Amino acid sequence: MLREKLSDLRQAWRKEEVRSISRRYFISNGFDGTLTAVGIAVGSYLSGVPDGLTVFKVAMGGAVGLATSGVWSVWEIEKAEKLAELHDLEESMLENLEGTQVHEEKKQGRLINAAMSGLGPVLGVVLPTSVFLLEETFLTMFQATLGAILVGVMLLFGFGTYMASISEQDWWKAGIRMGLAGLVVALLNILLPG
Repeated sequence: MLREKLSDLRQAWRKEEVRSISRRYFISNGFDGTLTAVGIAVGSYLSGVPDGLTVFKVAMGGAVGLATSGVWSVWEIEKAEKLAELHDLEESMLENLEGTQVHEEKKQGRLINAAMSGLGPVLGVVLPTSVFLLEETFLTMFQATLGAILVGVMLLFGFGTYMASISEQDWWKAGIRMGLAGLVVALLNILLPG
């Protein structure tokens, strides 16, 4: 049963439409998660949070919220979209496709899209804020904050270069554009009152 489900998921992943939609959700929500992590890092430091473990725990709460939002919203969005596609297909074929392979493939695609949507922000939050786990042993809070910003900017740069690779853009320009967002969030957290 599990083997069959995994085989179905692999087959769904081979479809360009599923991969394309999954990429968009993963990068978009990974972008949100990374910017959230940078905001948490800078805000925690400026607020006087005394230790890195506390910052990491707060960030994990954010990751859970963003991942849940990503999975839940995409599950519902893609359910509506896939059902609309199925209904259009049924109308043109004059046949009910409930329970058919077409119907199952759309369900598998939705599952993959939702999973990738939830994975993006988890990666975006965990990677930058994991630097705070080195606080006290190897880093000061200030150094951990700078490290989190640096990891966040590098991750955003990676997202940009990946998107450039599939769209034939200049990788370094796309990377810089995406990475710049992390610096902007850090700067806004420093400049804005609060």
